[in-house]
Amino acid sequence: MLKEEKVQYQNTLSFAKQADAEDPLAHFREKFNLPKDENGKNLIYLCGNSLGLQPKKAREYVAEELDNWAEIAVEGHFKAKVPWTEYHEILAQPMAEIVGAKPGEVVIMNTLSTNLHLMMVSFYRPTPKRHKILIESDAFPSDSYAVKSQIHERGYNPNESLILWKPRPGEDLCRFEDLETLMEQHGEEIALVMIGNSNYYTGQKYPIKEITQLGHKYGCKVGFDLAHGVGNIDADLHDNGPDFAVWCTYKYLNSGPGALGGCFVHERHANDASLPRFTGWWGHKMESRFNMRVDFDPIPGAEGWQLSNPPILSMAPIRASLEIFAEAGFQNIRAKSRKLTGYLEYLINEIDDERIWILTPLNPDERGCQLSIQVKNADRSMHDGFMQAGIICDWREPDVIRVAPAPLYNSFEDVYEMAQRLKQLLAKI
Repeated sequence: MLKEEKVQYQNTLSFAKQADAEDPLAHFREKFNLPKDENGKNLIYLCGNSLGLQPKKAREYVAEELDNWAEIAVEGHFKAKVPWTEYHEILAQPMAEIVGAKPGEVVIMNTLSTNLHLMMVSFYRPTPKRHKILIESDAFPSDSYAVKSQIHERGYNPNESLILWKPRPGEDLCRFEDLETLMEQHGEEIALVMIGNSNYYTGQKYPIKEITQLGHKYGCKVGFDLAHGVGNIDADLHDNGPDFAVWCTYKYLNSGPGALGGCFVHERHANDASLPRFTGWWGHKMESRFNMRVDFDPIPGAEGWQLSNPPILSMAPIRASLEIFAEAGFQNIRAKSRKLTGYLEYLINEIDDERIWILTPLNPDERGCQLSIQVKNADRSMHDGFMQAGIICDWREPDVIRVAPAPLYNSFEDVYEMAQRLKQLLAKI
């Protein structure tokens, strides 16, 4: 089971159990709290694309900061085990490893949409000639809302300044060659290319390097929303070279509902004083931050975009999760993810039912762990059937089940049981 190319899947429970027995990451499942039914039996949780499970150590780390607050109060900023003034800094290295960046290019702060707006303040600088933003047509609503509001705020009309990268008629996935055509037609008018990666609905992973090079070829700034990509795909942000990226941490990074987001700013912008930005005191250099009466002097790199002192109680679960990622090793996580989702794809194909269709690319290099399964003539009752069978997945109208076997806490047996239940539910349609 160690080398993907040698995996020969079998549609049997014994194969799934053997694969779990040979899985070098299987023990990480025990580091998470699995949801249970009313009888205390573990549910099969395949919804990490929406909310990741709670690391068991999260409670300990939150309690540690509650104790610091109770026992030393304001002194926690400098005398806590992890001083609060430095808390965000200890998260930078493990976070950078996951997104393929240098530590100085990454910061944990705010929430995703807030960070997206802050990045567009700096990197969307429209002019009468170059004022358009290009996004994928089925971008997550928050991205669409944020982009349209930024266009409007800068005095332009979204109906004229927003360009959509669409799948071809009758297709579900966006083609890179169609993006090339759009750039040939509009590249000189586009100020910002802002793509969500991976796509929340189809699970399609867009090629970050190629999109970045294409955007830069036409003089555009390029950014990515990695809400469904972080912890799930190889982003390689530094080498791939986008100007910025933003993400949340509550999906594959398992940091809790509404948890803080993350932000990447490429190092070529680290000391660019000409970049406009919204500023706050936590982005000011530490050595003079508490002088209070000096002009804003930004920290080089992504930290310089911080506004307020970080919410420590919200950062504690992120610390717990990133420790698990660091221990497991992100490339090991990705290797298991490819095998696990590959097994799910195999089992769905084994059902051999013309009513089901996998929207997600079949090439493992073009997806993360999520598979979006379209079921002809199905409705939400199918999703309810999964829930009744103790399988938590995700339904998207009109007829798509999103299933995301997360490699840190899902097993091959989980995937096998899900496919068996899908086959049973199809028989009832």
